[in-house]
Amino acid sequence: MDKSEITLERMRTFVRVAERGNLSAVARELGIGQSTVTRHLRELEEAVGVPLLSRTTRRVTLTEEGSRYYANSIQILRLVEQASDEVWGTRGAPAGTIRISCTAAFGVLHISRLIFGFQDRYPDIGVDLSLTDERIDLVREGVDVALRLGPLTDSSMKLRTLGQSRRLLVAAPAYLAARGRPAVPQDLSSHEGIRMSNVAGSDTLVLQAPGGEPHAVPFGGRLRVDHGLAAREALVAGRGIAPAHRWLIDDLLRAGRLEAILPDYSLPPVPLSMLIVPERAGIARVRLLVDFLTEQIAGIPGIERSRPEL
Repeated sequence: MDKSEITLERMRTFVRVAERGNLSAVARELGIGQSTVTRHLRELEEAVGVPLLSRTTRRVTLTEEGSRYYANSIQILRLVEQASDEVWGTRGAPAGTIRISCTAAFGVLHISRLIFGFQDRYPDIGVDLSLTDERIDLVREGVDVALRLGPLTDSSMKLRTLGQSRRLLVAAPAYLAARGRPAVPQDLSSHEGIRMSNVAGSDTLVLQAPGGEPHAVPFGGRLRVDHGLAAREALVAGRGIAPAHRWLIDDLLRAGRLEAILPDYSLPPVPLSMLIVPERAGIARVRLLVDFLTEQIAGIPGIERSRPEL
């Protein structure tokens, strides 16, 4: 084995291919050609003297030796990055790139602005912000931190609970003038609802009365959308009534373009959480971003803060 052929660049390429299982995806992510990815893998395997990956037409998987080498490579690359962090720390200038995944509408309306402020404070830190409502595999996609609305099931990630997102029923004044204003939850059955197609159970609304008793009412309508910004536009256009996060429509409420419906009844709030890949949690720039977002998100309309956990 020629150990001089085992470079950090080849090791990083191998790790990302092992995590993503796709050479072309890694090539796009790293900004290199697929032939370069293939060459890095071939040279690394030649250097260690055993096959690390098993290739098929559809997917690349780890061999038994590759699984052990991957685990050791993760540790080595983490130590290299932490060593670099310590050097930068002595200069007082954190640097490097952080990859963030965020719920789409929340990211567009609020998190992108917070990222601008973070980079103004730390100009040497790069940020890759990915906006999606899909529950992606953070490790496979190379993400460091993810912001998610709703209950979470991934226990392998570090979790920081940021708070609860308050929701309310809203509609445009023009819609209410034309169709009337619901007086009790049961009135909703005769109205047009704007529903989220990617939210389970959106055909039923559970409202809590002032006395605490729940009211489950059918919620139908001709329009379903899979993006919060599309629901926002539909509301402004007077297409119906919708349950909306306060952060999604707060400016429209203040401007009088939307009005609250059944204000004496409340909708269950939605948890807002931050997931951190454990192997990335100790990196200085990631810690800085986590603390920054935890502090700043508390100022977003409709977010009721919880005590941070980590």
